[in-house]
Amino acid sequence: MKYIKRSLFLFILAVMPAAAQQKLTLEQIWGGQFRLQYMDDLQAMKKANQYTVLNLNRATKSNAVDLYDFATLDKVNTLINSKNFTQLENGIDSYTFSADEKKLLIATNSEQIFRHSFVADFYIYDIGSKTLSKVAEGKIQEPTFSADNSKVAYAFQNNLYVYDVASKKASQVTTDGKKNAIINGITDWVYEEEFAFVRAYDWNASGDKIAYIRFDETDVPEFSMDVYGSSLYPIQDVFKYPKAGEKNALVSLHIYDVKAGTTKKINLGNYNDFYIPRIKWTNDAQTLSVQVINRHQNDLDLLFVDANSGTPKVVLNEKDKAYVDITDNLTFLNDNSFIWTSEKDGYNHIYHYAKTGKLITQITNGAWEMTAYYGFDDKTGNIFYQSTENGSINRDVYRINLNGKNKVRLTPNTGTNSATFSPNFEYFINTFSSSSVPTTFTLHSAKDGKKVKDILNNDALKSKLADFNLPVKEFMVLKTEKGQELNAWMIKPKDFDPNKKYPVFMYQYSGPGSQQVNNDWNGYDDYWFMMLAQQGYIVACVDGRGTGFKGAEFKKVTYKELGKYEVEDQIDAARTIGKYSYVDASRIGIFGWSYGGFMSSNCILKGNDVFKMAIAVAPVTNWRFYDSVYTERYMQTPQENASGYDDNSPINHVSKLKGSYLLIHGSADDNVHVQNTMRMVEALVQANKQFDWAIYPDKNHGIYGGKTRLQLYTKMTNFIKEKL
Repeated sequence: MKYIKRSLFLFILAVMPAAAQQKLTLEQIWGGQFRLQYMDDLQAMKKANQYTVLNLNRATKSNAVDLYDFATLDKVNTLINSKNFTQLENGIDSYTFSADEKKLLIATNSEQIFRHSFVADFYIYDIGSKTLSKVAEGKIQEPTFSADNSKVAYAFQNNLYVYDVASKKASQVTTDGKKNAIINGITDWVYEEEFAFVRAYDWNASGDKIAYIRFDETDVPEFSMDVYGSSLYPIQDVFKYPKAGEKNALVSLHIYDVKAGTTKKINLGNYNDFYIPRIKWTNDAQTLSVQVINRHQNDLDLLFVDANSGTPKVVLNEKDKAYVDITDNLTFLNDNSFIWTSEKDGYNHIYHYAKTGKLITQITNGAWEMTAYYGFDDKTGNIFYQSTENGSINRDVYRINLNGKNKVRLTPNTGTNSATFSPNFEYFINTFSSSSVPTTFTLHSAKDGKKVKDILNNDALKSKLADFNLPVKEFMVLKTEKGQELNAWMIKPKDFDPNKKYPVFMYQYSGPGSQQVNNDWNGYDDYWFMMLAQQGYIVACVDGRGTGFKGAEFKKVTYKELGKYEVEDQIDAARTIGKYSYVDASRIGIFGWSYGGFMSSNCILKGNDVFKMAIAVAPVTNWRFYDSVYTERYMQTPQENASGYDDNSPINHVSKLKGSYLLIHGSADDNVHVQNTMRMVEALVQANKQFDWAIYPDKNHGIYGGKTRLQLYTKMTNFIKEKL
């Protein structure tokens, strides 16, 4: 029947029961039908009480950097629109301002290298004259303006350059850069992935010096990946990758004098086998701060280096019985005293130190975690930060005086709040969501948190989702038989019947300091979980020991034994859930990606009497295969801790497999190498175990592109339906 009268159609809709409402599909989820509206690339200005947003016009396929007023939210100006420049025909990928905010560095035609790094065509846009000029002929990395706005430093083919804006000429700072040998001013693979930064150089406050890190990775072992592409013969991608216990790049610190054209190597002292995870100039133009940490990453020095003499001085030392986390929270105040964050009292908190390194005060304290540092208002003496004071699954924004008094909660709604402050700290744009409220953007007073104005919401998405009658995410604290109290959530079918028995599909990540049980809006996986709930499954997630935001002791208990306590907690949680009257304990499965894949693999092996099936995507199967910085932070080296590596690696427990196991990997995963899966496959074969597996050619750790995610999630859904 192709035609139904409108009146009859409306009547049918009116009498349809809730269970007959729309069902989620993978095509909808991965087709972008539930995409959120965002304020893309939101940046607060520093010279005026304004902010910018990178807006996309889908109709014209163009980008615009638009300027708005913080107080009124009114659009003040369009600084640049890509449709007006043929050089930007492929759009604006990102932008940064010069210090005087009169110029922009525009990136276009970007090409991704690894997780954070990319090369692009970069242009300088003069906002006043509305002119666009290219910085370099080729695609370059990480360009930044000098403090006096006259120059731009950038990296090209492992060397540093300085471009003079007025003369439009570039001078080469380093000349020894060479692929897979020497890198100047840009991090190597392992620094980028594990210390989460790419630009390893920094301009000083007067624009006359550049500090940079040089990486000598000559002796670092190489890793190669076949790239199959579309040509007759595949090619090999070869790059330096230090696995646990192997040689790291040798790092050294240098300061380039722009006016003199000379470079000075800084003698940092008697450090051996160390990392330089951060460099940052202080407010004193001739004083550079440098963080140096030992290979075990449990002993960190904050150094101040005199740029003229090259003399370093240890200002602060941080030690930990397990490891010290690296952050970007170091902030220098006008008098060069500084803000530092530390877990030294058992929770992550804010500290104020004099420029000499003497502790002035611990600003925040309590059995909760400071999760983001936003800034200091020198007019009022207030510090602004985000924390878990309202529960470890929530985030709120607070202000507190530099002396640790007069704390005020600025965000009234329970869920996940984050802030972008105006340059005068009079207002902030709050980004809020919860498991029941999609992301909203609102303007608030920084004095008392009162809402001034709504900016953007996703009510249209919420209305659209009402047609699907989606199940809700129920938060709880799950207590195992061993007494562990763990944050958890559960998604039950909308027509849940407590007298029925349901299969349970568990999801987790479980990596050190991570969190999956958090009160925010849906990601793509959440829609998938709700789709599974619509099809009769209960989906559950438990954050076991080793995860974050519940204090250092809870997080660091897994030190030197990754995969022991976390796996124990997932198995025990599954046993607890299996005793619920409405759960079929014989039908419990588990899924995870990356560290979560390592976990789900271990769970079906060590918990073979609990889990009926498991899916592992891009898993580590032996920590000996993973990189030095991450693995040794939590495990020390294999030479020092062989049993910690071997006892908890899935590859050594394949003989225990009883249930159904699906193993998935991308062949071009530069992070967790496909070697992990290939060696696991061979171990399973030699143990005569049956299992399912899939390799995605030329896909990296994210396994995406085109229809890839749709095909992948279809495969996993079918596996769940068949095996669980």
